[in-house]
Amino acid sequence: MSAEVVVPRRPSLRRRLLVVLLIPMAILLLLDALLTYGVALTYANRVHDRDLSDDAVMLANMLGDKQLGSQLSPQARFLLEYDREGHNYFRVSSNRHGLLAGSAHLPAAPDPPPQDDSPTLYSTRLNGHPLRASEVRTTNPLDPSDSLIVTVAETLHDRHQQAREILLLSILVQTTLIVCVLSLVWFGVGRGLRVLDPLTARLAARSHELTPIGGPDVPQEILPLTRTIDALFSRLRDMLALHDRFITDAAHQLRTPLTGLSLHVDRALADPRPETMTDALAHIQRLTKRAARTSSQLLALTRAQASPLDDDEPHLLDLGRLIPEAVSQRVHEAIRARVDLGYACNGQPLSILGDASSVLDLLDNLIDNAVRYAGRGSTVTVNLQAEVDGGVCLSVEDNGPGVPPELLPRLSERFFRAAGNNEEGSGLGLAIVQRIVERHHATVTYRLGEEHGLRVEVHFPPPISPVSHPT
Repeated sequence: MSAEVVVPRRPSLRRRLLVVLLIPMAILLLLDALLTYGVALTYANRVHDRDLSDDAVMLANMLGDKQLGSQLSPQARFLLEYDREGHNYFRVSSNRHGLLAGSAHLPAAPDPPPQDDSPTLYSTRLNGHPLRASEVRTTNPLDPSDSLIVTVAETLHDRHQQAREILLLSILVQTTLIVCVLSLVWFGVGRGLRVLDPLTARLAARSHELTPIGGPDVPQEILPLTRTIDALFSRLRDMLALHDRFITDAAHQLRTPLTGLSLHVDRALADPRPETMTDALAHIQRLTKRAARTSSQLLALTRAQASPLDDDEPHLLDLGRLIPEAVSQRVHEAIRARVDLGYACNGQPLSILGDASSVLDLLDNLIDNAVRYAGRGSTVTVNLQAEVDGGVCLSVEDNGPGVPPELLPRLSERFFRAAGNNEEGSGLGLAIVQRIVERHHATVTYRLGEEHGLRVEVHFPPPISPVSHPT
């Protein structure tokens, strides 16, 4: 029984926009409903309070035409107390005779109404039910020294019922409007996303091109995306160019030693005499070392050109400790080549921001270039000193035959070797130095020695913001 593979649903820009819009709209609809209900209830209270006051005044006027102590007619009582969903209450009392008609349990107003026939409105409760009441004071027409207090009260059912009706009408209208707005948003997003069609078409039409995709028709909102893609294409172009250059350089530099290996192998196979075999093997060993060194130099050059140092995390390097350790590891090799390799420094801490392995590759190539071309019996000095601006100057100087002054600007070119030099080399050492120097935002200077020879100076900038501990 095979397990069913669940494919995750892809994110949708339309769905995301609708969700982002729907949630705030739902919250706004809820807040608007509460506000609408509050406004409707306030309006209903005002209308009912005005009607309640009119009822109290009307009842007071009706009682002015009756004898004290007489009862209201059943029709009048029915009209005063009738409410389809609740109940209305009234009370007529006299200062001298007490309750004349109505409910004895209806609470009076907290403050007595004024003697000017103007009603007083107040809220109260009867048997646990909230009421709204209006009370008016009028003069007893049969006894001017006496006054009548007429109170009319009603439940709040009608007020809330009217507020709910207004709310329902408002919600229906607003919900319809929100649905229309979301429909327009859905349609508008679909239409708006069509501006991406030219960009999509350009990308689909490309096969192996890595040219920029940005153009005047790219919307401003996706410019960061297109710029990121263009930057990625630029890095890919650089990597592909570096790849092609590496293949070209490898084919160019390895052709000669591989051809020589093939010739000496054929010579050894054709003439098996010991002296011929020994000579052929010596040439094969020399050509093998040359091919191995050329390969390592090509790899080092490619590594130095691969990416700027800013893409990696630079470290705070203490060259006062790193350089002498590296020089000491080359002493035995220099002795075998009969070269006096020395180091000079005042011993103070000298720090730069950089990559330790790249700096060591730089130093190895400078020392190797000096030892190889200065010749036997020469002197090579590695010097490290601080500069005025806080930077560090690393120099390697030899007292060999040197280089003609007109060729100094070409020393950093790939595969360049000064004419008349019999030493075998790939011509990549100083090119590697140049690339490492560029990665560290440093500068390299080639100049003739004080008497003769070559002096190479690498000027590292001062460390601005160390990001890790010295190494």
